[in-house]
Amino acid sequence: MLNENIKAIRKSKGLSQQELAVKLNVVRQTVSKWKQGLSVPDSAMLISISQALETPVSTLLGETVNETEADNIKAISEKLEVINWQLAQRENTRRKIIRWLFISICAVTVMISAALIILKSPYLEWDYSDPETAVLGVAFHSFEWLFVRAAPIIFIIAIIGIYLTRKKK
Repeated sequence: MLNENIKAIRKSKGLSQQELAVKLNVVRQTVSKWKQGLSVPDSAMLISISQALETPVSTLLGETVNETEADNIKAISEKLEVINWQLAQRENTRRKIIRWLFISICAVTVMISAALIILKSPYLEWDYSDPETAVLGVAFHSFEWLFVRAAPIIFIIAIIGIYLTRKKK
């Protein structure tokens, strides 16, 4: 049990047998004999081992210490799983926002088109002798001219965007 604990703690601290031997001022073969259970360190050496490994003597003498590498890998994999889930949620939220943006663009395009159809270009009947009315009429006509040409393209792009951002099963 002691040999297994020394080995597990030494490995968890990232020390080789040689490095532990140097810290304890013994030869590597002595550490190897402890590992194999061929010899047991005396009480003074046990205190030195506990100091070198920064572990209480009771832990060295207690139950078997599991190597923490497997626990570390499990903890890391659990953290990665949580991060992946968060990234998936963020991507899903982003996709929904973009989809609703495209839906809004379609709705606004349809509403402006309907308004222009209902109004039947009222600026054509305005009195352009007043400069303010003339500027407003030209601005409204420019907007209508640009909208009529751009709206179909915007609408088609928005429909394609809605299709591409749909939830895939």
